[in-house]
Amino acid sequence: MDYIPRKIKFKAWDKENKLLMRLNSIQCNKGELFKKNHILLQFSGFTDHEGEELYEMDVVFIDYKKFVICWQNGWFYAPIENIDSLEVLVKAKTESMRRFCSYFELEGQPV
Repeated sequence: MDYIPRKIKFKAWDKENKLLMRLNSIQCNKGELFKKNHILLQFSGFTDHEGEELYEMDVVFIDYKKFVICWQNGWFYAPIENIDSLEVLVKAKTESMRRFCSYFELEGQPV
């Protein structure tokens, strides 16, 4: 069997400027990735029905309801108003999702 490694990609929320950005570099210290004053958001490996990549803390629509993508020892999605109500994120479900924005871009706006 040939091993094909998965793509490990990140975006980051710039906490100071309140912007979502793609990264050119990430620091690593003893195996832990970080970028000062940023929150790293990992690519889930999934895309929505339009081919848009889905990252950790992305807000997606399923029918007219908002959900958020999250990592809890695996990829999950949950209603934005009840993040404790996790469901496993699977490809079949992502095909009915449409990415809206990052959760952090909603700060100060009604859910």
